[in-house]
Amino acid sequence: MMRSHITRTRSNDYYSMDLKDKKILLTGGGGFLGSHVYDALIARGVPKENITIPRSKECDLRIWENCERAAEGQEIVIHLAANVGGIGYNKAKPGELSFDNVMINTQMMEAARRAGVEKYLALGTICSYPKFTPVPFKEEDLWNGYPEETNAPYGLAKKMMLVQAQAYRQQYGFNAISLMPVNLYGPRDHFNLTTSHVIPAIVKKISDACEAGHNYIEVWGTGTATREFLYAPDAAQGILLAVEKYDKPEPINLGSGQEITIKHVVEKIAECMNFTGELRWAPDKPDGQPRRCLDITKAQKEFGFKAPTPLDVGLRTTIDWYAQNH
Repeated sequence: MMRSHITRTRSNDYYSMDLKDKKILLTGGGGFLGSHVYDALIARGVPKENITIPRSKECDLRIWENCERAAEGQEIVIHLAANVGGIGYNKAKPGELSFDNVMINTQMMEAARRAGVEKYLALGTICSYPKFTPVPFKEEDLWNGYPEETNAPYGLAKKMMLVQAQAYRQQYGFNAISLMPVNLYGPRDHFNLTTSHVIPAIVKKISDACEAGHNYIEVWGTGTATREFLYAPDAAQGILLAVEKYDKPEPINLGSGQEITIKHVVEKIAECMNFTGELRWAPDKPDGQPRRCLDITKAQKEFGFKAPTPLDVGLRTTIDWYAQNH
């Protein structure tokens, strides 16, 4: 088994791993969040040739041998790869979401352990929290109930990744850490009505309505559910700070700490896009989890992360990116 020397420096009262000379496997690096993590690695001075991004078409991580090949020779694994989508996708494909994510997560971590990987970041999800978690969600509340039904297969698959990480640390001394991000948004998101989360879905609906000359859009649910949103470039910085500075078994929330109703965020998007048409709510469609907002104090305490981008600024940047690229 390969073990590499750990280089750490003291910075801002945190011990920090220097990533510049590390061989880094970035699963999901070709996706939305992964592309921002890649940019953040490059900005930190990591050479392009030190970053490996397995592409799903050539390297299906549901297959064990592909995980073995991907992990070989790597020192750091940032595991973002997942089968993931919005509430409609969760309702339509619960079996695929359960199987794919369990297989990808379980095999990738085992392959990394066998390859002697120095550090492993496992990206979880806010969907793992119980349906009626008190707001703001504290990491200690994670096991106090069953997740919201529409996203339970996905949330529980991610939750088992946390169990695996803690078990591997206990038995093998494997340095696996776990983060649980809220809903992400930003440039390069997937603006697809079948799989998108709420912000890109609404941006696309409004854009399509404007192009077609329609004076309304339909929005799922009642608008009363609340969510917290984290700008993807900010999330990328939080992920790298955790890789550099966090070495404990407990999962850490990653978010902005700002709760907002779906109705309010849809209205903000409409205002940014100068859409004055009707917002037709569809109460027969699911709202999902009633409320979501994280307690983010541990991320700031443990590795100095606090999201800098206000929602209004992030929405404007996201909408401008969509207008230029679609």
